[in-house]
Amino acid sequence: MKNLSFAAIIFSAIVMSCSKKEPADFYPPDSPKANYDTTAIDSFSNGAVSVDVARQIRISSKQYQDSLKEALKIQEQEKKLKEELEKENKKKADEEKKKTDEEKKKSSEPSAEVKSA
Repeated sequence: MKNLSFAAIIFSAIVMSCSKKEPADFYPPDSPKANYDTTAIDSFSNGAVSVDVARQIRISSKQYQDSLKEALKIQEQEKKLKEELEKENKKKADEEKKKTDEEKKKSSEPSAEVKSA
């Protein structure tokens, strides 16, 4: 009995493994194709970036970084100028306020003297 069940299992495994199944197609014909070159370019191949091009890229990136630094400096200078202008305007406003307060005090003092007399 054991031999018969073992033989049945082996026979079913052989039948399943030897059946004519078509292999799964990993690249079906209706799959989208890449419209660009997918070939890897080695650093020693014809399409690799030359030393001169790499040098120009480094130079242009340095120029770009320098221009960014200059822009930041200009922004800082503008910010300082704005702060100085605000301080000057605030001082002028305070001085004008003091002058108007003094004028009000002067104008109110004679009227106070007139009332007391």
